[in-house]
Amino acid sequence: MIAESLLKPMHILLVDDNPNNLKVLSEAIQGCGWKALMATDGESAIEQIEYAHPDLILLDIMMPGLDGFETCRRLKANAVTKNIPIIFMTALSDATDKVKGLEIGAVDYITKPFQQEEVIARLKLHLKISHLTRTLEQRVQERTAELTQSLQQLQQTQLQLIQSEKMSTLGQLVAGIGHEINNPIGFISGNCSHIEEYVNDLLRLVNLQQQKLPHSDPEIEEFVEEIDLEYMAEDLPKLLLSMHQGIGRLKDISLSLRTFARSDISSKVEFQVHEGIDSTLMLLKHRLKDQGDRPKIEVVTQYSELPSITCYPGQLNQVFMNIIANAIDAFDDLHQNRSNREITTWDNTIAITTSADRQQKTVTICIEDNALGMPPEVQARIFEPSFTTKPVGKGTGLGLAISYQIIVDKHNGQINCSSISGQGTKFIITLPI
Repeated sequence: MIAESLLKPMHILLVDDNPNNLKVLSEAIQGCGWKALMATDGESAIEQIEYAHPDLILLDIMMPGLDGFETCRRLKANAVTKNIPIIFMTALSDATDKVKGLEIGAVDYITKPFQQEEVIARLKLHLKISHLTRTLEQRVQERTAELTQSLQQLQQTQLQLIQSEKMSTLGQLVAGIGHEINNPIGFISGNCSHIEEYVNDLLRLVNLQQQKLPHSDPEIEEFVEEIDLEYMAEDLPKLLLSMHQGIGRLKDISLSLRTFARSDISSKVEFQVHEGIDSTLMLLKHRLKDQGDRPKIEVVTQYSELPSITCYPGQLNQVFMNIIANAIDAFDDLHQNRSNREITTWDNTIAITTSADRQQKTVTICIEDNALGMPPEVQARIFEPSFTTKPVGKGTGLGLAISYQIIVDKHNGQINCSSISGQGTKFIITLPI
């Protein structure tokens, strides 16, 4: 662009109501290889400048109609013409008028009668200054764009490193926890079936003894009454059933941990999105319960029939975790800032809906809460790295930035947020099948 501007002939607009001045100046300008444009009053000069875009303007002060001062003011007030350098031509020797011209935006002045050599010298000087200014501005813009791009690349690289480190650490942690949990679970589960069998045998033996020996020893009768044998016989099967349910719960948690943080960083695999959502909800189940000052959060799922998608499951689950955990945080904040009457009537709900578009070959996951919502200025920045509205120590501002990178950069998908302050927030994730 700079080379083109040097090859292009300079256009200089001459504005003067004296035809002789226009003729002399025009000949001098053309002798330098520049192109002269001419106007005899301020109105026609402004009109011509709008479409001709001269590189410099020689402007007479004393003209009928719009004088040079007013013409200069209008040009400087227009964003299209304000950067064109203006040199005043004046027969006035009053320093006040000269200062006035410089104050309203002129770069120089030439006193009539003028010498052609002086005019050409001043024109060359200001054309060079103007060219250097434009070149400098262009270089500043280019450099700013380069720095902005470098900063964005650096932020993306930092997010990728943080993401990789988090997933690697999480995978190792889950593998260790899963191993430690599975061993005792297997031991307890295996022994529970034997304990249940032994307890049933003992209860049958006691019952048989009571039938065969109806007149037992008084000491035995006293002990039977002390331990409340009848209640024990009724409660033991219930206790064993509770133990089986607890073991099942531990198995579910262990499975959810392994599903949530699958070691799939190096390559994409087939994955059922609903498994990821369910494992995330399982891990967050303790936070969804009644917290005393905040009632239980109800999760409503409406799952459509979805095909498996090719993805990084562990990373997708991290996105689900970030969004749902943020919704829970929003409900916590909501109930800290509401009166007791409002708290008891507020229906805390997170709705998760899925759908598939067979023609577009995409699946969509919608996660919506009815908590506080966000003002527009916050919503506009939620995907920016390090932006957070949470207090120091409660949020890094990286969760949604990493989520955006996972969905958009890693999976070629889309993630959008719509929120109304005081009503709730909705995240819509679209992923290619």
